[in-house]
Amino acid sequence: MAWSTKCWLHPIKNNHFQEVPNKPDGTPSGLFISVEAMIQSFQPPIRGVILDLDGVLWRGSEPIGDLPRIFDRLRELQMQFILATNNATLSVEMYQEKLRLFGVAISVKQIINSAQALAFGLSQLYPQGGPVYMIGEAGLQIALSERGFVHSEDGQALAVVVGLDRGITYDKIRRASLLIRQGTPFWGTNPDRTFPAPEGLIPGAGSLLAAIETATDVAPVIAGKPSRPMFDLALERLGTSPLETLMIGDRLETDIEGAHQVGCRAALVLTGVTTLEQALRWNPPPDCIAPDLTTLLFHEQ
Repeated sequence: MAWSTKCWLHPIKNNHFQEVPNKPDGTPSGLFISVEAMIQSFQPPIRGVILDLDGVLWRGSEPIGDLPRIFDRLRELQMQFILATNNATLSVEMYQEKLRLFGVAISVKQIINSAQALAFGLSQLYPQGGPVYMIGEAGLQIALSERGFVHSEDGQALAVVVGLDRGITYDKIRRASLLIRQGTPFWGTNPDRTFPAPEGLIPGAGSLLAAIETATDVAPVIAGKPSRPMFDLALERLGTSPLETLMIGDRLETDIEGAHQVGCRAALVLTGVTTLEQALRWNPPPDCIAPDLTTLLFHEQ
């Protein structure tokens, strides 16, 4: 296998890889590893991939790399894959169309978002559906309606449900806060404080959740990564065990932390919100850090 400063395998407790000291210039040294090497070297080998979207496949409307070539590579490696995003602003059908415009054709069953995870969680408590007070966009509204939940502003809500809302107003936060202070359960799609856009990092759903939590002193129930429901749903669709599954994402506190909690392998790409310096301080560390998805998939051992 080749040595490189492009990607580092952090010390992990198995007998496949060895730790080596830093290079003379202070950059980390490590065993370069790609998805192909993980398939061959990890026991059990990797058979499935959970792939994040924002900051991994694209930033806003700009793709990161040659997406048709990337998905062809996953198929060439005979790798099952599920796309799992905390971004609840779009429905899975909208994500399918966005991928089609980038030249990638996949089934809606291969896409999961945090809105679906939240609607599923609520449906376990309220199988018949009912009124909720929703702050969010089309993706959340569609996922809730598919489970029988409808937005209501009459003060009678089974839950306050909050996702990213780029049309947020003070009045929406006020209404949500009053309901929560009256005892209405508080649910959030995902804790991401920011997400990557072409112009830089912009506020995410977590920033809205933080405002409402500050106003109510109540923390939300989180449905998306790093919580377990999204990973369980992805593993069920993949038909793989956690140790046979690699989570590829750009955010330590959601993608990597969530993968570790359920026992999946974890690879971090540096095209989103996380810097190398932040990644090197994270504990437990990712199994791999790569500059981008293309390097992770195409590097030759």
